[in-house]
Amino acid sequence: MTMLKNFAGSIALAGAIATLSATALHAQMAAKVDKPVTITFYNYNLASASAGADATRDLIREFMALNPNITVKGVPVPSNEILSRVQADMAAGQQPDVAQLVFRDLIYIANDLGANALEDMVPKQELAAHFTGMIPQGLELGKVDGKTYGLAYTFSTPILYYNADLFRQAGLDPDKPPRTWAEVKSAGEAIRQKTGKHGFFPGAYGPVDGTFVYQAIAMSNGGQVRNGNKLTFADGEGMEAVSMLREMVDSGAHARIDVASPGDTMASGNLGMFLYTSALQSSLLKSAEGKFELRVAAMPAFGEKATRPTNSGSALFVLSQDPQKQRASYELLKFLTDRHAYTIITTKIGYLPLRLDIVDDPNYLAGWVAEHPMIRPNLEQLNRLTANVAFPGPNYRQVEKMMMDGVREAIFGKGDAVKTLQTAQTDAQRLMPR
Repeated sequence: MTMLKNFAGSIALAGAIATLSATALHAQMAAKVDKPVTITFYNYNLASASAGADATRDLIREFMALNPNITVKGVPVPSNEILSRVQADMAAGQQPDVAQLVFRDLIYIANDLGANALEDMVPKQELAAHFTGMIPQGLELGKVDGKTYGLAYTFSTPILYYNADLFRQAGLDPDKPPRTWAEVKSAGEAIRQKTGKHGFFPGAYGPVDGTFVYQAIAMSNGGQVRNGNKLTFADGEGMEAVSMLREMVDSGAHARIDVASPGDTMASGNLGMFLYTSALQSSLLKSAEGKFELRVAAMPAFGEKATRPTNSGSALFVLSQDPQKQRASYELLKFLTDRHAYTIITTKIGYLPLRLDIVDDPNYLAGWVAEHPMIRPNLEQLNRLTANVAFPGPNYRQVEKMMMDGVREAIFGKGDAVKTLQTAQTDAQRLMPR
């Protein structure tokens, strides 16, 4: 609890410094980059050991070759540390220019960290021209009060991975994966009873990245996590979704495994179904090779209700207050979200393209998609993409943690699920802005 209070305090302090800086230095973005300028790019893909780091470095090098007046200095920081690093550098007077930050911090970044709304920084026609062809639901992901503070960059929706071999062993048809939660429950029970393996698990409970899967499940039943400043995650359809998962745990369909590493259980061949981000697809395919047949399906639905898959991943934020650096930063944003860059991001990093017109274009993704049809279920969900809801106020991360702690206890605990989640909601509400 003390650590969380200290974190909230550091957020407020850094936010105050950033807001003051933004007010003092704000100026119109330059029309073009006509002299050498260096910008910093805080990026967590650069800090990974995956192919995403190499792909990002290649994109930065390509951008600089096309823009000889702009030097991009990459600052690699792990995703769970990048916001704190940005805050610390701002407080020390080292102003970041562009940062890849996650959606859970969106409201804080917009209201307190001094990020620039693109609509305030970029001429209307120029911005509209770049947005043309982008998925409208994707653009909405980075908006606060109608303005774009974060331009969606690397993101995905939850998909259902399943082990076709375990389906066959359990007497299930792998060509007919579960479409509804009732079918997931039935399949999970069959896998557990007939193979001795785990039936189903969603990546919905992790301390950092679980909230988007949990929110997708709750929202697909019509639930909400908040209404304005009023928390609602223990109300109505949201509570029904959690109760459904609790029933699956009690029946044995939903596994009781380590919430921090369910991907390892899936990769080992000991889990029948796993609902999680498409970004894990490449690594799961490698793990499954030669051991079992991995397949994917769309996110399960509550009966005939349309699913509302939420997003994981990140957006690009322009934090610079210098007009020349703002222009250079925006040029980088444009490059990293154009058709060519999204072809690289999808094929080399594993995230979805924000531009669907490249999917069937032979100049971009058509050939790759034909060779990797497992991406199709995720692409087909994008027309129902729903923003992962962030929380307002200086205590937003503690509120989110209390919600997720309550969800885990309601689903895996021995007490009454409804009372457990309602208590968590009541406690967390005290930390919300009035």
